[in-house]
Amino acid sequence: MSSLPIINKSYELFKVIIETNQGLSKRWKYGLGLSLENSILDMLEQLLMAKNAPKPMKAGYLLKASATLELITLKCRLLLELKLVNPTLVFQLQAKTSEIGRMLGGWLKSVQST
Repeated sequence: MSSLPIINKSYELFKVIIETNQGLSKRWKYGLGLSLENSILDMLEQLLMAKNAPKPMKAGYLLKASATLELITLKCRLLLELKLVNPTLVFQLQAKTSEIGRMLGGWLKSVQST
């Protein structure tokens, strides 16, 4: 399956979040953990829509994906601040989200400049 690198990175992030969610207590697993999983799925959906959309519509999907990524970043930060997971894991998640953000920004810039 040929896919864009940003979609592959987002998929990798989703797998890590699923594994992380398994270690959360029941209280957080079905609240914050599930919300985080759903946010990543929403972002993946927007990225796939942008990939397949006509050029004039791509920017809208990418802006929605960018807003969702910002929400994901905040939820990861909450995992750290509430001390729900190992800080090293959160920093790795933040590095992945930062990389996805750079890729998303570049894609958005290329779509808006043409």
